[in-house]
Amino acid sequence: MSDTRFGNWYFGWNIVAAASILTLLTVGMRLGVGPFFLPMVHDLGFSRSLLSAIVAVGMLCYGLAMPLAGFLVGKYSTRVVLLLGTAIVGVSVVWAVSARDPLGFGISFGVLLSIGLAFVSPVSLAPLISRWFTRQRGMALFFLSTGSMAGIAIMTPVLTHVIEASGWRVALMGFAVVFAALTIPTALFLSSDKAPAHTDLLPDQISLQQAATGPAAQSPPLRDAMRTTPFWKLIVGLFACGYSMNLLGTHGLPMLMDHGFSATSGSMGLGLIGVIAILGTLVLGRASDILPRRKILAAIYGIRGLGFFALVMVGAQWELYTTAAIGGLVWAGSMALSSAIMADVYGVRILGVLYGFAYISHQIGATISSWLGGWAYEAFGTHWISFGSAAVILLIASAVSLMLPDKGFSLMIPGLPPEPQPKAA
Repeated sequence: MSDTRFGNWYFGWNIVAAASILTLLTVGMRLGVGPFFLPMVHDLGFSRSLLSAIVAVGMLCYGLAMPLAGFLVGKYSTRVVLLLGTAIVGVSVVWAVSARDPLGFGISFGVLLSIGLAFVSPVSLAPLISRWFTRQRGMALFFLSTGSMAGIAIMTPVLTHVIEASGWRVALMGFAVVFAALTIPTALFLSSDKAPAHTDLLPDQISLQQAATGPAAQSPPLRDAMRTTPFWKLIVGLFACGYSMNLLGTHGLPMLMDHGFSATSGSMGLGLIGVIAILGTLVLGRASDILPRRKILAAIYGIRGLGFFALVMVGAQWELYTTAAIGGLVWAGSMALSSAIMADVYGVRILGVLYGFAYISHQIGATISSWLGGWAYEAFGTHWISFGSAAVILLIASAVSLMLPDKGFSLMIPGLPPEPQPKAA
C-alpha cells in the first residue's frame, strides 16, 4: 500500500467504497427496524410500546457506544474496532434469535447488537476517510452517506421480502453472515490508518502546501472543542437527523400500513427515498466541496422537514412515490456534512472522538422518536404527533445550521495560508 495511486486511481476511493458498503449494512439494520417491527410484535407477543422501548434503548446504546468507538480507533486502530464490532454482532444475533423473554431480547437485540453496529458505523469510518482525503473530503464523506441511504433503499425491501418468505429470525441470521463476510476482509486489507502525506491533493496544491510559511493548524484540545458554539449547533442538527431518520426507519412502514398501504408498496415507497438519495449524493457531494457547507446542510434539513409533513398526509401510491422522490433528493448528506464541517473546523486528529460525542445527540433523538412513534399511536391513534414533531424539529435545525461557520472557518489544510473569516449570513 506504499503506492497509493494506480495510474489516475487513488487508493483512498477503495476505502470509501468498502466503508460505504459497511455503512449500508450497519445503518440499514439499525435504522431499518421497520420490516422487523410487526413480525416481532406478533411472534414474541410484545406490545408496540414494549418493542418500541427496546428499540429506543438500542438507539441510545448505539449512540453511547460511538465515543467509545472513536476512542478505540484513536488508541488502537480502525482494523481492531471493525473486527471487535463484527464479533459482538455475531454473538448478539445468535442470542436474539433464540431469546423469548423481553429482558434477553432487549439485551441481545437492543443493547449488544447496537454496540456491535456502532463499532462498524460512520463514527469509525469517517475519521479514516478524512485522513485519506483533503481536496475531495466532502465528496468522499457524501459517498459514505450514500451507504446509509442505500441501506434504506436496498435493505428495507430485501428484509421485507426475506421476512415474509422465511421469518424475521432467518433474515437476522442472514444479515449477520453477510455482515461478517464483508467486514472481516475490509478490516484486514483496506482499513489502513496511514494515509499518504499529501492525501488527494493535486501537484500544484502540494506545492502550495510545501511553500506555505504560515504555521500548521493544530486540532484544539477535545474539551475546548466541545465548548465551542459550532459544536453545539451541529449537535442540534444531528439530534434532528436521528429523530427523523429513526422515526421513518422504525415507524414509517407501520404508519403507511395503518394508512392503507400494503407492506410491499410501503417498503417500495420508503426504498425509493434511498434510491433517489444515491443519485442526489453525486450532486450534493460535488457541491459540498464548492459551496458553503452550512447552506447545503440547512437546505437538507429544511426540505426534509417539509417532506415529513407531506409523508403523513399521503393517501395514494403516486403521492407516496412523489413525496419519497422529492425527499430522497435531500435525504443523504446531513451526517456527511456535519463530519466534514467538524473536520474543517477542528481538524482530523480529534474527529473520531468528537464526532462520537456529537453523535450521541443523534441517538438521543432516535431514542425519543423510537418510543414516541409507538406510544403516541397507541395513546392517541394518530401518527401526526411523532411525524409532525419531526418536521418541526428539522425546520429548527435548518435555521440553526445557517449560523454555522463556512468551510475552512477555523482550521485550514495544514501548511496552507489561512483564509479570511467569512462574513455572517
